[in-house]
Amino acid sequence: MRKATVLLLAFLALAGCGRVWNDPYPAIERDANILYSSFTERPKTLDPAKSYTSDEWDFISQIYEPPLQYHYLKRPYELIPQSAAAMPVVRYIDANGVALKADAAARDVAYSDYEIRIRPGIQFQPHPAFAKGADGQPLYLGLTEDDIKRRFILADFPQTGTRELIAEDYVYQIKRLAHPRLSSPVFSHIADYVVGLKELGALLQEANKNIVAAHQAKFGASDQGPPWIDLREFALRGVTVVDRYTYRIRVKGKYPQFLFWLAMPFFAPVPVEAEQFYTQRGMNDGRNLTLEWYPVGTGPYMLAENNPNARMVLTRNPHFRGEAYPAEGAPGDREEGLLVEAGKIAPFIDRIVYARERESIPYWNKFLQGYYDRSGVDSDQFDQAVKISFEGEAALSEDMERRGIQLRTSVGTSTFYMSFNYLDPVVGGPSARKLRQAISIAMDWEEFITIFQNGRGLPGMGPIPPGIFGHLEGEASINPIVYDWVDGKPRRKPIEAAKRLLAEAGYPSGRDAKTGAPLVLYLDTVQRGPGDKARLDWYRRQFAKLDIQLEIRATDWNRFQEKLRKGNTQLFFIGWNADYPDPENFLFLLHGDQGQSKFSGENRANYSNAEFDSLFDRMKGLPNGPDRQAVISRMVRIAQDDAPWLFAYHPKDYRLMHAWLKNVKPNQMARNGIKFQRIDVAERAAKREAWNGPVWWPVIALIVLLGASAIPAYAGYRRRERMAARRAPVRA
Repeated sequence: MRKATVLLLAFLALAGCGRVWNDPYPAIERDANILYSSFTERPKTLDPAKSYTSDEWDFISQIYEPPLQYHYLKRPYELIPQSAAAMPVVRYIDANGVALKADAAARDVAYSDYEIRIRPGIQFQPHPAFAKGADGQPLYLGLTEDDIKRRFILADFPQTGTRELIAEDYVYQIKRLAHPRLSSPVFSHIADYVVGLKELGALLQEANKNIVAAHQAKFGASDQGPPWIDLREFALRGVTVVDRYTYRIRVKGKYPQFLFWLAMPFFAPVPVEAEQFYTQRGMNDGRNLTLEWYPVGTGPYMLAENNPNARMVLTRNPHFRGEAYPAEGAPGDREEGLLVEAGKIAPFIDRIVYARERESIPYWNKFLQGYYDRSGVDSDQFDQAVKISFEGEAALSEDMERRGIQLRTSVGTSTFYMSFNYLDPVVGGPSARKLRQAISIAMDWEEFITIFQNGRGLPGMGPIPPGIFGHLEGEASINPIVYDWVDGKPRRKPIEAAKRLLAEAGYPSGRDAKTGAPLVLYLDTVQRGPGDKARLDWYRRQFAKLDIQLEIRATDWNRFQEKLRKGNTQLFFIGWNADYPDPENFLFLLHGDQGQSKFSGENRANYSNAEFDSLFDRMKGLPNGPDRQAVISRMVRIAQDDAPWLFAYHPKDYRLMHAWLKNVKPNQMARNGIKFQRIDVAERAAKREAWNGPVWWPVIALIVLLGASAIPAYAGYRRRERMAARRAPVRA
């Protein structure tokens, strides 16, 4: 019994150490105003000139501030000022330099001038690059290698400073897009529009070559630390500073979509001091003291810890000016409690801790325990979290409802499609139109969404997803080649309709009418593993409905990309996620001048239709309104009829969040909304304690078991003692 007592006391002592035994966070954080989230892939760069992935933008968007942003609540998406004082002023100019009216036709516009005025008084986050001594000179911008040798992290530079954001910081960043050492992923595209950017790229290429050659002659060819290039010394013809708070960008032609680029990190301000600081010799000598690792911005948060193999931590920027929570939103937002904070000054959260989770199951369990504040829904956990009604509506499972977990769904600004190669002699060109239409009817994407997406998607009717201007609802939205409108809903045409089209295309019962040979088509796909077998078998079954044999040609990603570039495919499946919420960003995927094989563009189908291309050029320059909608509707109808794509689906995003996380509205175009979210810290602490309190019954059961097992042993021990006492000799 003594052992059982000791064990009980040990457990009681352990329980006294805290309210929750399994809390993965330090006790000091238990009641702190911290958002806990996670990431899967380690970010490769946090430099706004180089980063172009959503997981990196999750961090960058909290730190950097482009001039524009998307309204947090309104849908369809609406651009509003961020660091800009107002929306840019746009002026149109003809080839002779004469100013044109605001409604000038695109054909008459040679240039568009975007004049942006930023808010005075915005300050950069604290950073050593801004630190100055008593004499007013920079402390850390003229360091030697010996000075840097003893410093390994940013905190080793103890003095920090700040300064006001000015127009020159935006101009400097635009020049960085042309920097040959940065290899910005958007340079080639932006250089087609921003006047002089392509010429600046060529000039910097030559200058960099000379600088690197001189540097390597001094330090050796293997040296990786070429000196800083001060971009202020290079003029950019189309981008100029007007005054301290105003700059102007000249764009070729009439390109209204340029405003969307001004909401991307590529156009966020970067201070010259930061680049000068990080390019000092020795900074990147195994230390990762670079702008890619330690960003410098004006946003609500700044990076306090960068350990991409384990965790990333953002803290409040003490110099952030604050931003008012939106006072209006979309229909239904008020009823959902999304306007309770209207007018209050954000950010509301002090710190954001991102932990790296490589596996979904540990992450999911921590979310259920309350140690992550929000979660996506993987296929493995879908049935546990969500139930789908007979009408296809998603709702939380009973277990999730008991926990007070909330579900937010949104349709992604993405489209997935199976594409025909329009250059292929069998499935391409106008002559194979009915063949493509027949296959479009046979491919049951509703079934695909149910089986492989857990119902998380909407069948594609065309290239434009919901939420983007140009997408229509109701009967006007359906693809009339594939669907009929029956009882207020789209209904896929019967397979007999597809077989008739197939016969008219010259392949009755799946055989060539002239030769009798069976029709065999080839689908190129990326080999990813045994989990893909079910999906590929499903593809085969869809084609088999028309007695068409589908052969799968699996390959790796690099080889697949090469085949697309050369046009050596027949069918393939791929997707596209919008860079900005405009129909142009989807319709250009079918524009003839964007053909990938001929022009290295994004039109992977190599589709070409003269009327579609003419309408596209007209549509680009039109403002949103009835005229633009009419042009878009005609373009979509042409694409539906020509069927260069099998319009598969637009994915649905499912997000779960605990009841203590407030003001959450999914935004497919922007990732800077954390500043508007709020945490009820007391509610979270109470729930965590309730869900993770000590479970005593196993301990009690163990003690009882030990006690029960000790009773026979103790009884035997007492018997042996008594027997020994009786047998002992009695002394006289």
